[in-house]
Amino acid sequence: MKKFAFVFLILFVSFTSVFAQCREWDFPEDAEMKAKTEEKISLYDDYRKNKDFVRAKPHLDWLLKNTPKLNTSIYINGVEVYQNLARAEKDKAKQTVLIDSLLLLHDLRIQYCGEEANVINRKALAAVMFWANENGKEKFVLDLMDKAFKLNGNNILDGTIIPYMQVIRINKLKLKNLSDDDALERYDVVQGILDAKLKEASSTGKSDLVTRYTTWKEEVDKILMGLVDMNCDFVRTNLGPKFKKNPTDLSLAKKIFVFMLQDKCTDDPLWLEAAETIVKEEKDFGILKNLGIRYLASEDYAKASEKFKAALEVAPGNSEKADILIYQGAIEGRRGSKSSARELFRQAIAADASKKEAYEKIGDLYYNSINDCKKEVSMAEDRLVYLAAYDMYQRAGESKKMAMAKEQFPSKEEIFLVNWKAGDTQRVACWVNESVTIRTRD
Repeated sequence: MKKFAFVFLILFVSFTSVFAQCREWDFPEDAEMKAKTEEKISLYDDYRKNKDFVRAKPHLDWLLKNTPKLNTSIYINGVEVYQNLARAEKDKAKQTVLIDSLLLLHDLRIQYCGEEANVINRKALAAVMFWANENGKEKFVLDLMDKAFKLNGNNILDGTIIPYMQVIRINKLKLKNLSDDDALERYDVVQGILDAKLKEASSTGKSDLVTRYTTWKEEVDKILMGLVDMNCDFVRTNLGPKFKKNPTDLSLAKKIFVFMLQDKCTDDPLWLEAAETIVKEEKDFGILKNLGIRYLASEDYAKASEKFKAALEVAPGNSEKADILIYQGAIEGRRGSKSSARELFRQAIAADASKKEAYEKIGDLYYNSINDCKKEVSMAEDRLVYLAAYDMYQRAGESKKMAMAKEQFPSKEEIFLVNWKAGDTQRVACWVNESVTIRTRD
């Protein structure tokens, strides 16, 4: 049987949550029994703190059997004891008994101390740690995880999120007991929770958590892509009808956007509708940029300009700002506003000097300005635009275009006729208005 690698992700979380029935210590009323209980607490806790879990176990077991309502701490510490014993045990049969006892501790804690949602969450994490990919236990772990997510919703412990998706993957690929719809339903739950956590982190200014949840959302998408063939046909057939019924469903719109983008069918109207739904609610730079590119490709310059303008307002850095300015320059260039286009390309360079593409774009503008600038009096003067274009291509490092421009330089004879010589400086007429150094093609 195919084996599946399982990476257990767990964040250490505080065990100091508010207790229910076991908040206060509940010692036996009988003096002798109370003394015995205090002795057992002291013994098991000393051994536990010294990491001698083997010796801690019998004293802990006595407390669990004789004083189950004593205090929540015996269950919390008991999990630590049994978890470490199970990890250290080499005999498979004995380890299984220890794991069973570890999980039973959580059930007993719920029985005597309450806090079902919180404890089921922790029980699920314990089960994942040992049995996520254990033959015969995979479905048990999935059911436990399902229950934890159902009970906790957005309050699920962070460390449960990625393991849940991994458990889903194991069940679907190894046992083949989940359909595509089953996987998608659970994926929806996970992404909904991550969206809620991300929103909360953003509103409270916790940048580390914003980074964490954003990264996890991407990881969850990757896991799903390995479970379901999320090609464009699948999206149209399975997600399209749902979106048509509820075109304001932000979560669904995001899935459609991501999956169709990955399968490169952004020319589909469904992708555009989904993207528009998203940016109405969230001014996402990446989506606005992609929309602008899509509208630019279809020559809808009004909508492209609208999206690029919005993207520029939320660009996260100078590099991103420069990218948008280049796109805006491209729109102006296509509209015939070459001077405006050049200004935007220059702004892109000012924002990020590494964006050499902007120099190339200016070179293209110059190269294609012969009809705008020629006076048809002197070939040498008319060809100055190619010198200006060459200079821009050189800054961009575009050797092929430099060679192309050089082929259009004036000849030695042409500059001789106007009393110029190589090395002279002349100014290009018309909108270009640049000074160039005279060179010839021959």
